[in-house]
Amino acid sequence: MPITPDIILVLVVLVLVILLFVFEWVRVDMVGIMVMVCLPLLGLVTPEQAISGLSSNAVVSIIAVIIIGAGLDKTGVMNKLAHLILRVAGKDETKITSMVSATVAGISGFMQNIGAAALFMPAARRISAQTGVPASHILLPMAFCAIIGGTLTLVGSSPLILLNDLLVVQGVKYEHFGMFSMTPIGVLLVIAALLYFRLLGKWILPPSKQVKVHGPLSPMLDKTYHDIGSIYEMRIPSGFQEQTLSELRIRSNYACSVVAAYNPVTHKRNNAPLRDDTLGPGDVLAVIGDKQFICKLAADYGWTYSAELKVFSDDLSPTNVGIMEGIVSPRSRLVGKTIGEIELRKKLGVVPLAAFSGHEMIISDLSNLTISEGDALLLHAKWSTFHQLKDQNDLVFTEPIQGEPIREEKAPWALGCLAVTMFMILVLDIQLSIALLFGAMAMILGRVLTIDEAYRSVDWMTVFLLAGLIPLGLAFENTGAAKMIADMLMNAVGVPSPTVLLICIGLLTSFFTLFTSNVGATVLLVPLSMNLALSCGADPRVAAMTVALAASNTFILPTHQVNALVMRPAGLKSVDYLRAGTGMTIIFMIVLVAGMQVFF
Repeated sequence: MPITPDIILVLVVLVLVILLFVFEWVRVDMVGIMVMVCLPLLGLVTPEQAISGLSSNAVVSIIAVIIIGAGLDKTGVMNKLAHLILRVAGKDETKITSMVSATVAGISGFMQNIGAAALFMPAARRISAQTGVPASHILLPMAFCAIIGGTLTLVGSSPLILLNDLLVVQGVKYEHFGMFSMTPIGVLLVIAALLYFRLLGKWILPPSKQVKVHGPLSPMLDKTYHDIGSIYEMRIPSGFQEQTLSELRIRSNYACSVVAAYNPVTHKRNNAPLRDDTLGPGDVLAVIGDKQFICKLAADYGWTYSAELKVFSDDLSPTNVGIMEGIVSPRSRLVGKTIGEIELRKKLGVVPLAAFSGHEMIISDLSNLTISEGDALLLHAKWSTFHQLKDQNDLVFTEPIQGEPIREEKAPWALGCLAVTMFMILVLDIQLSIALLFGAMAMILGRVLTIDEAYRSVDWMTVFLLAGLIPLGLAFENTGAAKMIADMLMNAVGVPSPTVLLICIGLLTSFFTLFTSNVGATVLLVPLSMNLALSCGADPRVAAMTVALAASNTFILPTHQVNALVMRPAGLKSVDYLRAGTGMTIIFMIVLVAGMQVFF
């Protein structure tokens, strides 16, 4: 096939795109927009094809599934999922990464990998916030395993779904593959990826410093209220005589505040125990105080304490609760009342920790403090409670309030929307984008989140990155560049051995899927590889399967929709994909070729 000016032009565009990705002269979404604009100006695609990415199945699916994930996060479902993972994995980075990645890989075998990754992303980010593990160290392995999970079943990825329809060469129809024909190889690929990150993670993942998980105070508040201390979990042993919180006089004697209590018999949790609440044997308390006073409290009553939260790891995680400083406003209804009269614990579930009145910080005797205009109150509560207090205008908070109100009452509706969406995809075989849009629409109509919240949840950088790369793949096909490269490689190889043939097919497919759609690469290369296999005396079904599986070997650049999805939330750069993806690409090829020879 002759090399035309259009082929040369599209190859030049490809090289420039790679350079822009690697050196990051402009942001990646800007690269997508530049490609979208320049290709039709150069005559490589039609204007309609240039903007077709914005309405593509992949891009629309990403928008919809992000909204669904935001709805699940808004109702606290993702928080509970994060809690379950942390209960098993603790705060061990390797265990967390392996567990999240393996779970997403398994789900990706039965639904589109972009959906599995997007649904798990809020939970992964919450885990990062709670444990201090960098988000990139969770999301990048998760993204790679989500992509590889598509190789587990015949419905795991678009190339495998198309595979049986393409098993026709020279007028001969070959035997179709079964639902789990490729599962042994897919399992080996997932295991290889998990071992890759487990053994080499410290060298291949972004060298970001571990996120510092502050104590109960933000850095700014810590400068003022450093005497408050940290949060500890204290356990009351058997034999302890029941007493009320007021009888124990923990605040006045030890300058400590009990912010939560748990009864293992009744399983009752109280995030703001009252003065008259009774504490007894087996109860677990969350107490904020200076370590020396915590030690004295434990020694005096025979309690045990730990700086690691286990019982309250979810209830008191930084994503759920926090400490804020509120300044009493001039028109506040609190002025002239004592803190005891306000009953913050009983009415609002807020625990007062300290107060600044005049130039004096008060911790021990808060109940009798009469509040004046301009006093500063240090309060512990759920973020949703702080949002409510902000709307009442009694307090002016000195820092932005984190989080958003959780609509737990909408959790059943959100889960129902997800279940119906999955039913539409897996059972009714409705197109992915339409089914996901239905789920997103149902979330909004069910008031799980507002339409404005839905718009804000979408990462538009990801949308424009993918929308711009889709026409680049079309340009490769329109100009004949894709076919020319495939023909040149196959002609150079000649009549290879079956092993060399599989390696060439795998490398060629992996190259194309970095820049073109995996569907386009599969449609182009399956017939080509089957014909070449016949000429070499190899099994054409094995060659076709190699193409369909190798279409998931796309890790070096953030061009795959899953890689693009996690790029900004994880704070990743193109070089991070290059560093981690190079080794993953090589391992994928080795396992794929070896697996094909063993199982086929």
